[in-house]
Amino acid sequence: MLRETAIKTVRHMGIVGECNIQYALNPKSLEYCIIEINARLSRSSALASKATGYPLAFIAAKLALGITLPEIRNATTQTTSACFEPSLDYIVTKIPRWDLDRFHGTSKQIGSSMKSVGEVMAIGRTFEESMQKALRMTHPSIDGFTHELPIGKTYERDFDLEASVVMPTNTRIHAIAKALYEGYSVERIHDLTAIDCWFLHKLKRIVDLEKEVENMDSKHLTSENMQVMKEAGFSDRRLGSLLGSTEDDIRLQRIAMNIRPWVKQIDTMAAEYPAATNYLYCSYNGMEHDLTFNDHGTMVLGCGPYHIGSSVEFDWCAVSCIRNLRQLGRKTVVVNHNPETVSTDFDECDRLYFEELSLERILDIYQHESCAGVVVSVGGQIPNNLALPLYKRGVTILGTSPLQIYAAEERSIFSDILDKLNIDQPKWKALTSLDEALEFAASVGYPCLLRPSFVLSGSAMNVCHGPGELKNFLGEATRVSQDHPVVISKFMEDAREVEMDAVAHFGQVVAHAVSEHVENAGVHSGDATLILPTQTITADALDKIREATRKVAKAFDISGPFNMQFIVKDSAAMVIECNLRASRSFPFVSKTIGHDLIGIATKLWLGEPLDLESLPSLENPQLPNYVGIKAPMFSWPRLRDADPVLKCEMASTGEVACFGPDIHVAFLKALMSTGFKLPKTQSNLLIGIQHSFQPRFLPTAKKLNQLGFKLFATKATAEYLEAHNIGATTVRWPLEEDNTTPSATKLIEDGTIDLVINLPNHNTKYVQDNYLIRRSAVDCQVPLLTNFEIVQLFASSLDHVGRVDATSLFHYRRDLNSVKNSKIS
Repeated sequence: MLRETAIKTVRHMGIVGECNIQYALNPKSLEYCIIEINARLSRSSALASKATGYPLAFIAAKLALGITLPEIRNATTQTTSACFEPSLDYIVTKIPRWDLDRFHGTSKQIGSSMKSVGEVMAIGRTFEESMQKALRMTHPSIDGFTHELPIGKTYERDFDLEASVVMPTNTRIHAIAKALYEGYSVERIHDLTAIDCWFLHKLKRIVDLEKEVENMDSKHLTSENMQVMKEAGFSDRRLGSLLGSTEDDIRLQRIAMNIRPWVKQIDTMAAEYPAATNYLYCSYNGMEHDLTFNDHGTMVLGCGPYHIGSSVEFDWCAVSCIRNLRQLGRKTVVVNHNPETVSTDFDECDRLYFEELSLERILDIYQHESCAGVVVSVGGQIPNNLALPLYKRGVTILGTSPLQIYAAEERSIFSDILDKLNIDQPKWKALTSLDEALEFAASVGYPCLLRPSFVLSGSAMNVCHGPGELKNFLGEATRVSQDHPVVISKFMEDAREVEMDAVAHFGQVVAHAVSEHVENAGVHSGDATLILPTQTITADALDKIREATRKVAKAFDISGPFNMQFIVKDSAAMVIECNLRASRSFPFVSKTIGHDLIGIATKLWLGEPLDLESLPSLENPQLPNYVGIKAPMFSWPRLRDADPVLKCEMASTGEVACFGPDIHVAFLKALMSTGFKLPKTQSNLLIGIQHSFQPRFLPTAKKLNQLGFKLFATKATAEYLEAHNIGATTVRWPLEEDNTTPSATKLIEDGTIDLVINLPNHNTKYVQDNYLIRRSAVDCQVPLLTNFEIVQLFASSLDHVGRVDATSLFHYRRDLNSVKNSKIS
């Protein structure tokens, strides 16, 4: 019915190419209506393409060129034409990835406004298998359809099960599992949720199977029991947990029973025609493999779902590695489950497994394919955390030893090694109790920084300004780093962070790039505005950074990409951390300096000859004569009630990069590229700063005033500015009961204010007022700046730049190459 309506609609509207139609269907009848029609590729187009193996964008482009469907070959069968509709003999489950827990005060409720930052796609032969795989894909801590919450969280004491089942939230699926586990009937949950009973009966079967085995001894688990559980999508780790055993023991037991997953091909013709594709998935619901395993390719692990801290940057790294491997004549095996990535395009590699990035599944594929080795260092934290477990089970890891990766990730071990190498770092201590944390803080003074191990994007990393925060934040850090000690260190105020992205070969650095944060320390690197080359770091500090990098590369015998973060104050440079993998900034620095760092690392792994003299070594940095700036993108408007301030834990959901002849042009380009609307002369600026901060902000306020902006400020700030002959209109705090002057939030809501500058702090009684001002700016789509260093650069850039040019990176690089060639000749 809906298919027929769709055909009639596109014919009536004369649509050529891709089209997306959204329906509302009454679940109790055949009543439906069309909500909207988009005559373009939609967000679900990539998902639909990868779910079916039918490349919609490719087909749409051909149709736009006048090529008809019968003339286009089906890429999956290689024999039939594209005029056949996809027909599937498998089930695909897509689940969004939310990161709402990062934002305190934000509602966990999901609705018509999109809040997810990524998604996963799982393929199986049954609903149960596909569903459980998809849930595990969303986060490594999730073990399928279980009543246990992600990341070791526990239910609140006042937890209301029925309310949690009724309300759509990011953890509702676990509440439904809990309800089924506690005996709620399918009919009761249907009444509460209106979820179709077909789905609920399938989910109940998972819970019923779990109950059957949870009190069973693993020794009494028969091969029939094992087969049924694996066909229903239970992982070895989950079975080990239910049976009081371990993942390794369950795996050995399963293999001894000769129960292994079958490798199946994505088949758009449901086996009506033979498939000739490299697009694969694993299933226990089968009887044979769809292909043979003779390639012995190199396995590359992808990034998993996009989430805060891991986005397209890591996919760029993976794709660069894959393409370089293929150019060098090596067969490639890619494992990933993100339908939004280039790495999951089946024509990018020799074999694509749309599968879990779990220890169990990687071992299955590795053993099936007899892979030559596995690359774990280009997909972010998830593959990196698998390095040591895979290595211990006999997997060949290409690049840096997993033992060294572990030593770098375990913060207490890494800090101890730095001390032995006489490399400067902030004072630190590995914690085992709250008393130790309080004792350390008493000895060095606040603020202090808490850092868990083996995490990405600063998860549970916080700056503590007092004992209350220390106690609360230590609980968060311990929860996400249960198997490893949390490290506390002295937080350096008024210091600048510096990034070192590099590639080493057997402990020798062969290429590198150094970039600088605009913001002072305390803002996560993923949220910071990055500059390359550095602008304010002294030559002495840069020398210390490069020397420390040389020592660390040698001590850890690094072979491949790695990232180091430094904190710099005056000429002192201290190491914060080191990641023996590609970092989030690798794509940006590679494009800026004109050297593909991942490509260099891949060639070195394979022993390919390289002209090392042409690379940006520590002795010869090869700095560009232009400036690149990477700026973050945020989703504050969609995160209702979230406080739009930057902290140690990453909050951005994307980034842009722009280039210019100097820092000011590049910065304004980057700012505008994020959607920031530059205020025009005579615009109204609302300023909110702490009393003790006023003297530092005064020169910036004067510059903004001289540029022709009209300044608005709360009473104390306005009086301070007026005392220095800087005109300012007084406004009242949002919660202040004084109607003689307009409130700051009212002016924002009325459209009077064109830019809000609000610098948050911990030492004011107006914490809630400042939050209301920031939130009002976001909700009313008024540009907002909350960081002092960014405001400084913003003001100076407006003062220096008359006209922003549109010169591309290609032209800057061409001019740079011309200069190099002229010097050579």
